[in-house]
Amino acid sequence: MEKKYSTQKLAKMGMMTAIAVVLGFVKFPIIPTVSFLTYDFADIPILITSFAYGPLAGCIILTIVSFIQAFLLGGDGIYGFVMHMLASGAFIIIAGNMYEAGKSKQRAISAMICSTIAMIMVMALANYFITPFYMGTADTYDQMQEMVSSLMVFICLFNLIKGAANSVITFFVYKRISPFLHKL
Repeated sequence: MEKKYSTQKLAKMGMMTAIAVVLGFVKFPIIPTVSFLTYDFADIPILITSFAYGPLAGCIILTIVSFIQAFLLGGDGIYGFVMHMLASGAFIIIAGNMYEAGKSKQRAISAMICSTIAMIMVMALANYFITPFYMGTADTYDQMQEMVSSLMVFICLFNLIKGAANSVITFFVYKRISPFLHKL
């Protein structure tokens, strides 16, 4: 019986991974001033998986999707991989753990609010320290940090909108597909 459950769970996780990869193709800028910050819907199936099967399952799917997007689909390579893992990882781990501790609508809402705040903070730090290495267009690391600092309001706003959008969509979609994910 356990083998059947494991096989079905892995198959459903694979399906959610495929959905996330496909949804990652639809990208668009949220804030025209910083059009290089693009939103896609890939994190929604990852978050749903984290709610259904726990944060470890969500992190496994996140790693696979991040790798595919960064290295196989013309993404930003190691920079894109690291930044997606940091942003979505902070969100998935916190939301998944909080929701797993007590599955209710109120807990899900609290989990997604806390996760959005965590993602904003993690990405502010990541952009401040990592992005200057990636950009490499100025003479010094300090100049790049100044440039990133000037964009920090937009980076935080982008992550707030991304976290809110992922949260709202997940909130309305999760209960509709949850029976399928839990059906054995």
